[in-house]
Amino acid sequence: MTDHRDIGTGPPDEYVEAEIQRLLTEDPAVAEQGITVVRRESTLVLNGEVESPHRRDEILRRVAERFPDVPITSDIGVIRAQAPTEIEQLP
Repeated sequence: MTDHRDIGTGPPDEYVEAEIQRLLTEDPAVAEQGITVVRRESTLVLNGEVESPHRRDEILRRVAERFPDVPITSDIGVIRAQAPTEIEQLP
């Protein structure tokens, strides 16, 4: 018999981590391959980079909506998606 915790009764287990990772990569509205789920104590942390603050907020909203009882922290950064305004000088 497998020890399987309820989502709301303790730290998230590896099944919840896998479900969130699946949501991040397979949900057509999210489809983020570069976001990973990492356990930090009793919280799951989403790591990676996206192209805009709006995109980050949408990902967090969808994860929170699907897993309302799971403690989630974001460590998702925003990468510069527009062309640089200065010319980069290489040595």
